[in-house]
Amino acid sequence: MKTPISRRTLLKGTGVAMGLPWLESMANAATAPPPQRFAVLFMGTGISPGRWWAKGSGATLELSESLAPLEPLKAKLNVIDGLFNKAATGQGIHPAMTGNLLSGVPIRKGSIIQGGITIDQLLANHIGQDTPQPSMVLACERAMTGFHETNFSNAYSSHISWQNSDSPVPNEMYPSLAFDSLFENGGQLRNASILDRVKDQAQSITRTISATDKIKLDEYLASVRDVERSIERMRTDKQKAEDQARDAGRPIFTMKRPQDGLPEDIRDHIRLMCDIIALGFQTDKTRVASLLLARDLSALYYPFLGVSKQHHGASHYDTEPDYQKIVHFQMTQLAYLAQRLDAMKEGESSVLDNSCLLFLSNMWSGTKHDNKKVPVLTLGGLGGKLQTGRALNYYESGDDNRKLCSLYLGIIDRMGVKLPSFGDATTRLQGL
Repeated sequence: MKTPISRRTLLKGTGVAMGLPWLESMANAATAPPPQRFAVLFMGTGISPGRWWAKGSGATLELSESLAPLEPLKAKLNVIDGLFNKAATGQGIHPAMTGNLLSGVPIRKGSIIQGGITIDQLLANHIGQDTPQPSMVLACERAMTGFHETNFSNAYSSHISWQNSDSPVPNEMYPSLAFDSLFENGGQLRNASILDRVKDQAQSITRTISATDKIKLDEYLASVRDVERSIERMRTDKQKAEDQARDAGRPIFTMKRPQDGLPEDIRDHIRLMCDIIALGFQTDKTRVASLLLARDLSALYYPFLGVSKQHHGASHYDTEPDYQKIVHFQMTQLAYLAQRLDAMKEGESSVLDNSCLLFLSNMWSGTKHDNKKVPVLTLGGLGGKLQTGRALNYYESGDDNRKLCSLYLGIIDRMGVKLPSFGDATTRLQGL
């Protein structure tokens, strides 16, 4: 072992600073716990009822067909059944079921939108000052404009993250912009590799750490570079799209992918957004993120699945194989992010072990537009504060004991933020 380095040491270069991964050479590594992270992933219009279930616990936890992609992670998974958002029931379909999913605050019809701060932004307000970027708000599908037939704004269907009662946080759709924001790539810095900017300090640190840590540091830097290469291609595509839109005299957001500079294949888009979240957590550039995989009323297509209908249209037939393929695909994306985080070691644990990934949809059945309960998953243990490897069912526990916001209060508590209430809940979810 060479001279220990501080856990607060950063890799610094022109306009950028990255937290180091956990290294055995770090001073006080045993007494300084890794940071906690939180990310929420959303898929609109429900799941495939009957193909979404879990039973048992621990090594005997059994997962349904839809949840099969999470099998390698089931020891770090909670499948939570029966929770609901009372303020979103009885108000109409789609936007009324979505606009307050992460806040529990009643929303209003008409031209003036009104919601409430969401769990991710509340956490960002409390722990975001510890990182360069308080949160990332990402999406893989464009927001809608106008109004739904229920007279609720389509903004409610298009955004899951709200910073206050009348302001949803803008979704970042472009991977290159999300990456540049995370790593402070402004102006000419976009043309310089992050690794070139921190090369001198990385070499200096290499001389002070063990051989094992050198391997870890090299792997860490290589993972940053792999994503950076993909981003470079995306940045070029976006610039070409902007030039074409300007020449055609039309706004870029009116163009379809890939003419608008977004990845043509939604698989590439989602994976890159997951990579950016993983890097944000690993480099400690942010500890809070949200990712809209498919918005409510989603118009995404999945030709690689052999499905001809749009996501929303397919959800109206949620007992049929086509929608099951879509749900299974999205669970595969969740598993991808979780496995990336689980491969990032922090001593005896991993980044996933010190995180909570929350997945949910705005309804249980798209065929029936039923949100009397919604599908909920958590992955990761928040540094041992959240028990995992369980199937939990609250459906018969009574409405006061199955609130989504009670789950949020439990997560908020475990992340060191103490509140008397959140949304419509004043108590924590029992048995969490």
